[in-house]
Amino acid sequence: MFRWGVLSTAKIAREHVLPAIADTDNGVVSAIASRDAGRARALADRFGAPHALGSYEELLACDAVDGVYIPLPTSQHVEWAAKAAEAGKHVLVEKPLALDADDILPLIEIRDRRKVLICEAFMVIYHPQWIKVRELIAGGAIGRLRHIQGAFSYYNVDPSNMRNNIALGGGALPDIGVYPIVTARFATGGEPARVQATIERDGTFGTDNYSSVRVDFGDFELSFYLSTQMAARQSMVFHGEEGFIEVASPFNAGLYDHHRIELHNQKHTAAQIFRFPGAQQYRLQLEAFARAANGGGDTVFTLENSVLNQKVIDAIFRAGEHMGWEPVG
Repeated sequence: MFRWGVLSTAKIAREHVLPAIADTDNGVVSAIASRDAGRARALADRFGAPHALGSYEELLACDAVDGVYIPLPTSQHVEWAAKAAEAGKHVLVEKPLALDADDILPLIEIRDRRKVLICEAFMVIYHPQWIKVRELIAGGAIGRLRHIQGAFSYYNVDPSNMRNNIALGGGALPDIGVYPIVTARFATGGEPARVQATIERDGTFGTDNYSSVRVDFGDFELSFYLSTQMAARQSMVFHGEEGFIEVASPFNAGLYDHHRIELHNQKHTAAQIFRFPGAQQYRLQLEAFARAANGGGDTVFTLENSVLNQKVIDAIFRAGEHMGWEPVG
């Protein structure tokens, strides 16, 4: 069994990842660390973890931990991923891994030198609905792909929330802009060449709270908008010459809508519906990571892939400062 240690008692760990670890068939929660020892103990008791530690350093030194999950604020991801890997631990770190693509490069060196696995936690690519979308596109179900349209929004104006703190890496593009990009890249196997963007920032927080983005993949285009101050919505549509695919709840399946994709024909007179009841993308991600860390050969989201995804985000921020196209890379 893969022994997990968790750095911090963050909400995503409490509500999604720790319950998912408990559901995996190849992992256990071994240790939880927090700068508040009492919080670590309470969460460890809740999930049956034998070790509750009062500092992150103690967890990295713990012999009862094989891999570390890091749900810290974005601005601390690279720092603690590096420390964990140097300590000989495998590392699964929340997205976005970094705020600049160049910041990921030292982690590749550490990974290779220390012979550990380091992955950005894009749980969506492990969900069977996205594997099915990729298969449908590759199999010609919608003919030539011409356009992908996406949206991701929620409403959050809480000043104490890290997503509204620019110093901690908050903002819409780092938090949710990564999803339309990573799923478009995953489903098509394509890489963007250039981007255009309109970006608005909150006058109080300074974070980007709205973006309208156009991404040129060469053979097709992705357009999407996202916001942290609009009514909650998720959507991804892949539109081809012979049909289109709609993903009902592309990023948080089961929360915004059901685990469902729809394949429509050219004249919109018939549709096939594919359902994935009970699929748990966090659990699938954790199981694949544990198998890969133990030499199982599973496909995981590599650091090289993280660099490519972050380069798109970096280009969008640059494009938001001027009119016209901005090259990726």
